[in-house]
Amino acid sequence: MGGDYLPFLAMFLVQMGYAGMNIFVKLAMDSGMNPFILVAYRQIFATVAMIPFAYFLERKTRPKITRIVLFQAFLSSIFGATLNQILYFIGLKHSNPTLGCAFNNLLPAMTFLLAVPFRLETVGIKTRPGQAKVLGTVVCIGGAMILTFYRGHAINIGESGIHWKYAEQLKTRDSQSGANFILGPFLLITSCISWAIWFIIQGRMCVKFAAPYTSSTLMCFMASIECGVIGLFVDHQPSAWSLNDSIRLIAALYSAIVCTALAFCLMSWTIQRKGPLYVSVFSPLLLVIVAILSWALLRDKLHFGTVVGSLFVVLGLYAVLWGKGKEENQRGSREEAEEGKEDLELQINGKLYIRS
Repeated sequence: MGGDYLPFLAMFLVQMGYAGMNIFVKLAMDSGMNPFILVAYRQIFATVAMIPFAYFLERKTRPKITRIVLFQAFLSSIFGATLNQILYFIGLKHSNPTLGCAFNNLLPAMTFLLAVPFRLETVGIKTRPGQAKVLGTVVCIGGAMILTFYRGHAINIGESGIHWKYAEQLKTRDSQSGANFILGPFLLITSCISWAIWFIIQGRMCVKFAAPYTSSTLMCFMASIECGVIGLFVDHQPSAWSLNDSIRLIAALYSAIVCTALAFCLMSWTIQRKGPLYVSVFSPLLLVIVAILSWALLRDKLHFGTVVGSLFVVLGLYAVLWGKGKEENQRGSREEAEEGKEDLELQINGKLYIRS
């Protein structure tokens, strides 16, 4: 009984952790923190947080770190950390946390589209799983277009009874700058594409270097250098790098420790027990949690276009996941059938050999 509840609890905590990051990061940028500097701090703190996991958990099983591994880690740092997070944080600055989480659900569809040319995925358009993946991808992209180009009227769901004065002051201060509701979604989609590229690189890297904590530490270390250089180039003033404001320090530490080190460990533990598909199914939960928190704490309004677009994205997500799950089951059944056939042939050949 406990074995079924613990993975569920772990993934619920992961989604809560990511929801908190979206709120804290949005508030930190509303306070005036440069997103480039915020990403740099996240990578630096994440590197420090990941080192103990990499050292103690993989000290005896870590493969040799070769030049190819370092090159793959470098590519992972560019697409999985630097580009992905900079684009996401800037997109979040020009939109809101609910939109950011809605676009995150595009990841399986984007990964499928990019994996097909590299022959890491098969379309199988004549099969039901293949049709589900293609249809789900089209529905996801349609939902993304709705989220980008159509807001619609604000849905009247009342006002929250929670009054977080700090958040209200920041929202009032930031209201003069305004948000770009075309640039924001565009950057969020681009961030999702960058993350999908990282998944493909990571999939190949794991074949030759099966040490996820070490590879993540290398990625964060390289990304901290890349983001640090970019951040200094964008703004080298000491005041911009100051963490005296509590919300800036909380956002940097929280996103690094909770959403990089802790979340990665919990997801890895869950994948070992339930598989990657189980982890992916929880993605829409983040959208619901963030929508509620944004309404309650940040006083963000929920628009009709956001609801419709998010619904399309979630439906498309589950269609892709259903097709992927069916393909994995069919592949497993074929492998078991082939193994049974080989065992039968060995038994027949053995009997013929004995008789002869």
